[in-house]
Amino acid sequence: MNAPFQDSASAPKAQGKPLNLLIAAPRGFCAGVDRAIEIVEKALERYGAPVYVRHEIVHNKYVVEGLKAKGAIFVKELDEVPTDAPVVFSAHGVPKSVPAEAERRNMIYVDATCPLVSKVHRQAERQLEKGRHIIFVGHAGHPEVIGTMGQVEPGQMTLVEDLEDVDKLPFDSDEPLAYLTQTTLSVDDTREVIDALEWRYPNIKGPKAEDICYATSNRQAAVKELAQDCDLVLVVGAPNSSNSLRLVEVAERLGTPGKLIQRADEIDPAWLDGIDTIGLTAGASAPEVLVREVVDALAAMRPIQERTITTAEEKMVFKLPRQLTE
Repeated sequence: MNAPFQDSASAPKAQGKPLNLLIAAPRGFCAGVDRAIEIVEKALERYGAPVYVRHEIVHNKYVVEGLKAKGAIFVKELDEVPTDAPVVFSAHGVPKSVPAEAERRNMIYVDATCPLVSKVHRQAERQLEKGRHIIFVGHAGHPEVIGTMGQVEPGQMTLVEDLEDVDKLPFDSDEPLAYLTQTTLSVDDTREVIDALEWRYPNIKGPKAEDICYATSNRQAAVKELAQDCDLVLVVGAPNSSNSLRLVEVAERLGTPGKLIQRADEIDPAWLDGIDTIGLTAGASAPEVLVREVVDALAAMRPIQERTITTAEEKMVFKLPRQLTE
């Protein structure tokens, strides 16, 4: 249900033409991000500071800096972590070699991989057991892609990013193949790639349910709903956040300009020239406090009337690892 317009009371009243502000729901943190952040916080409570974290726990500078202030130390690789210190693996997942190294060194480690990413890892193992080569749809270099491809031996999984990559695949049409996807892709773009795979390889096997996670799909659907009524869409998120970048693309595909911002101070007042209605959402790694910061910044530039556009209700909760709850 969409809420009626209401005046923002949290910021000084600006002068000028009122600005309609449509705020997407759902937006911001997903269950996997909530869980990952809580894992670091619980690890700090259990083991005391410092707790090391391999890579950004989630792709958001504000979140990372907040955890640093509590005693988390972020590193790129395990060789930067003292053997006797606890370490957390990021929500994006890690190659099998990473926990194997931690085991060899008898390290205390906690895996914060999102359960929906872990599901893709298990699917990869099952497809290999059935003798199928895996085509993985994803963005080269993304931590989730590196982690998923690291679940198998080199040569057992082939990465494709787009239709051109599908055209270049060297496999015969009757070879045993399966496909899996990164969880944070564009729903529409991924459908096109999967359609091309299924056309070229009629016997290719896909997952029983799509790998793109519920939060990614829901946030894209919300942007589709509000973008058609907006002159501009702002997406709060990090430039290395795949799901945030996809939200900008969704708006632009509908003909509505989109801007990715990390904080409110990145808003250029010139963006509001000639704008009557602006849309606002946030990627799955962006906390709500940053959304409200943007609302306050807009309210300082123009009088605003905000309305929430709700397209789905999210109640997903993931359990914490047993080692932090016992």
